[in-house]
Formats: sequence, C-alpha cells, structure tokens
Amino acid sequence: QVQLVESGGGLVQAGGSLRLSCAASGRISSNDGMAWFRQAPGKEREFVAIIHWSAGNTFYQDSVKGRFTISRDNARNMVYLQMNSLKAEDSAVYYCAAGPHYSGRRFSDFYYWGQGTQVTVSS
Repeated sequence: QVQLVESGGGLVQAGGSLRLSCAASGRISSNDGMAWFRQAPGKEREFVAIIHWSAGNTFYQDSVKGRFTISRDNARNMVYLQMNSLKAEDSAVYYCAAGPHYSGRRFSDFYYWGQGTQVTVSS
C-alpha cells in the first residue's frame, strides 16, 4: 500500500510559478513510476509527467515540456512538480499517482492516487 498526499496548489497569475509536492508513505518499489496527472472541469484526467523512482528518468506531456519539471527526493519520499510560465489552460486539479511501471501513461496504469490539489491560473 502507498499513500499519497499532495500540497502546494493555489491561485496564480498567468506567467507565474507554483511548486506542487507529493508526500508518499508506504512501500514504494525501486522500479515504480511516480506521476502527476491533472483534471480540468468537464475533461478527462490527463497525464502530465512521470519520474522513475530510482533512476530519475523523466517524461512529459508535450504541452508542459520546457515549463514543468518533475523531481523526487528519495530520502524524504517526496515527489515535486515545479510549474513555470503557467497558462490559464493549466488550471486543473493536480493528482499525484504511483504505479509499477515507468512506462505508464494512462489512468489505469497507476494503482495509487492522492486526493488532488487545485491549481487556478488567472489570465
């Protein structure tokens, strides 16, 4: 079992920055992928970024490349999402997720989810 708790969301102006945090507890395997998803009102939950828990490899959705950075602190069991140059279309509830494979990109690829944190970008 893995428990995930997100924090760091809020209201920011377009062009601003936010840093989301995800505190993980429980058994995280070295090959797990730790990801961020987001869901805007009326839309499906979509993949944002993923990091390999031990190797640190990363992968991003095209729309956030160059603006968002995913990172982790293994010693503290933390995953972060640094979001820069935010746009109105980045507004959503952001979820942290854990799954058994770094190659996961779909909702069904991840077994554990946090409760989400709201990010609102005003234009």
